[in-house]
Amino acid sequence: MSRKFQIAYFAHAIRSDWNNGNAHFLRGLLRSLGQCRHNVTVYEPDDGWSIENLRQEKNGRQSLQQFATTYPELQINTYCAPDLIGEGAAQRWRSALRGKEIVILHEWNPPELAHLLLELRDELGFRLLFHDTHHRASSSPEQIRLFGTDKFDGVLAFGEALRTIYRHRFNIQRVWTLHEAADTTVFRPIAHEKQRDVVWIGNWGDDERSVEICQFLLHPASELRQYRFSIYGVRYPGEALRALNSAGVEYGGYLPNLDGPPTYAASRLTMHIPRQQYVGAMSGIPTIRVFEALASGIPLISAPWPDTEQLFREGDFLYVRNAKESVAAIEHLLGDHEAVSQQAQRGLQTVLARHTCMHRAQQLTEICEEVIG
Repeated sequence: MSRKFQIAYFAHAIRSDWNNGNAHFLRGLLRSLGQCRHNVTVYEPDDGWSIENLRQEKNGRQSLQQFATTYPELQINTYCAPDLIGEGAAQRWRSALRGKEIVILHEWNPPELAHLLLELRDELGFRLLFHDTHHRASSSPEQIRLFGTDKFDGVLAFGEALRTIYRHRFNIQRVWTLHEAADTTVFRPIAHEKQRDVVWIGNWGDDERSVEICQFLLHPASELRQYRFSIYGVRYPGEALRALNSAGVEYGGYLPNLDGPPTYAASRLTMHIPRQQYVGAMSGIPTIRVFEALASGIPLISAPWPDTEQLFREGDFLYVRNAKESVAAIEHLLGDHEAVSQQAQRGLQTVLARHTCMHRAQQLTEICEEVIG
């Protein structure tokens, strides 16, 4: 039987998913760790960037309440920025972390917090892990070095490509690959009347995939005016909104992640458009939306990305290489009910067999056992 651990997790935001895809996976992972009988306490800033932006959304309050109702078992402890510095800060965290065996710091936190935890680690004796679910180690390594990751007891990397970067570029040997996964307590097939043909849930992404959105989604929408296309997400600048309007795409704005399953269920198919980092230097990392879409039982068309770790099987989703192939794939799936059903079922089977948050919680348990020794 696996050992049960006292775990503290420091996140930028669990309550808010506004431009914060990390929250999707972390919610499910923390729930699954609790189901594995670990004692998990979560810490996050009360005034973090993500939650402050969420509070400005018209449905922000509803989203926060929805999270609290869906995840009542998660112990979320909030703090303010002054709690990290100044007289008494160390003593407050010393009391909070006494008795913890594993402390995990997510990379979307200030380096000052990392330094404080490193000092307390040496005093209190817990093991300190760095959890990275982003591409800064590749795109902005100087920012990651500010955390002193070489002093941590290990790094959790959300893909083999990132693990390799930490081992070779940062010379850190204790690095484990811990992919994201779907929280199948939330993302699952549900019956719903179809309200649209194609849906894409994702943020504009600045210059990291704006060209790809136009190529793989907006161009097909312009060509296939007989079908209804919808996009949900945040941080769409004026030029992006004008492009959506010109292509005849309905823009729905911020969509709480917990509204993802019924949104997928009301759609006939969805798309995956990876950021450029996950096609190049960080190839092989699908990010959370692929897992969630397949877990919801919706057929998926994906722009190119190399599945170097063979996370999925051939036929779990449909690859397209350019705008022309994207148009053809959309027409094919929307016109072939049997193909749609077979692909959706196959993708769902793969997620349930390999890529649930419970799979990752069991893997993290094994990592904790190795770290504790």
